[in-house]
Order: sequence, then structure tokens, then C-alpha cells
Amino acid sequence: MCQLLGMNANTPTDVMFSFAGLANRADEHKDGFGIAFFEGRGLRHFVDHHSARVSPLAELVKHYPIKSQNVIAHVRKATQGVVSLENTHPFQRELWGRYWVFAHNGNLVDFHPRLHAAFKPVGDTDSERAFCWLMQELAKAHCSVPSIEELSLTLAELMPQLNAYGTFNMLLSNGQALWAHGSTKLHYLLRQHPFGKVQLHDEDLSVDFAQATTVRDRVAVIATEPLTRDEAWVAFEPGQLKVFVDGLPLA
Repeated sequence: MCQLLGMNANTPTDVMFSFAGLANRADEHKDGFGIAFFEGRGLRHFVDHHSARVSPLAELVKHYPIKSQNVIAHVRKATQGVVSLENTHPFQRELWGRYWVFAHNGNLVDFHPRLHAAFKPVGDTDSERAFCWLMQELAKAHCSVPSIEELSLTLAELMPQLNAYGTFNMLLSNGQALWAHGSTKLHYLLRQHPFGKVQLHDEDLSVDFAQATTVRDRVAVIATEPLTRDEAWVAFEPGQLKVFVDGLPLA
């Protein structure tokens, strides 16, 4: 299956250390990669159907000075849909005057919901169909722009309907918060003062976050598998939905 990476922080933060750990897993997950990150209300969105190991776009991203409070990245191992640009995560849509970004790890069997014209998939993956359906149901459930808490309640009601079709691990963000749902395999960690030196799990690469942070900084990192050694990664419980705001999970 695919690999997910999400980051939510209370200040614009560099994600490239974590992205390097994700890209290192592209040997097995070679059917495309993508990353989307918010800059204010704007969104930068890069996708390529080639492996992050060989993609020139991945090299560009690695050298781009990403500073964002909400980031979603993905490396793909295709289960449904051909290997193509339109089937590469993360996907984006507009709702209530904001960009929304979504990435999925899993497999939804025979999931073909009725979708109206406002939200139609471009590609042919179960993931994009699920994203369109979520956007449609959120729009139906709220007549005006809801709060993060209201959105979280609605998403919690929708998740079991998708779980019924198979494996549904996902990341979703509108630039204000990051929602993460784990049906089988997803982990998160909270990185805050006192910061220290951290090493990637799959590569001999380390960074001392104490040199680039302040005592006020907070970062939540979400990944399919733990990306680093010697940090307190926490596994999601099956079917658990969490929302992260300013680097912390909301109760």
C-alpha cells in the first residue's frame, strides 16, 4: 500500500527532513509521489507519476524552501487506477472558498457513490472517489462555513461509511487544520520543546531541531510508519479520527 506523511504546526515549519524519510521509501512505492502545502490561503501542489527516487520534480521539491503549517505528502503503490498523473495523490478541490487537500492509503472495494456535478473525479482511483464523496457530504451537511469542531463531528460520522468498503487511512486539510484517520495503520508524534537530535529510521540522516526552533514551536507529524528513531510515535487505534491544530491534537 501507499505511504502517507502529514505535518501540522503552530508556525510555518520546514518539512523536508520528514519528506526525505518518506521519499526514501519510494523503492517499494514507485507509482508516483506528491506533496501539497499551504502558504496562507494559497496552496502549492506538486505531483508526478514517476517514483520520488528518480523524478526531477522530487529533486526540485527537495530544494524548495518549504515553510508551512499544514503539509500532506504521499508516495503511491497502486491498487486501483493506472499509474498516471491524474491518479497521483494528493488530490485537491475547492469548498467554501478554501482549497482542500486529501491523500489516501488503502483499498475501497466496489465503492462507486453517486456524485453530483460539483465534485467529480478526474482519474479512476477509489481514493479520488472517496475524496469527492467527502467533499460532497460536507457541503450537504453544512449550509455555511462550519467551525473545525463541527467539521470534525461530521467527518467522524462519515468515516464508518468508508471503512465499510475496506481500508481507509487518510489525511485531509483545508489549511486551518489537519484531519487524520487510521483504519489499519497510521502513527503520529508531537515534537516540541525541549527539541533534540533526531535520526531517520531508514537512512543515515539526522538533524538537531534545537538549532532551528524556539521554545514556542510545536509540530505534529503523521505517517503510515514511524519515520524516525528514538521518538515517541503513537499508533492510531483502528477507526480513530484525530484533528490537529497548531501542532496539537484537539480533544
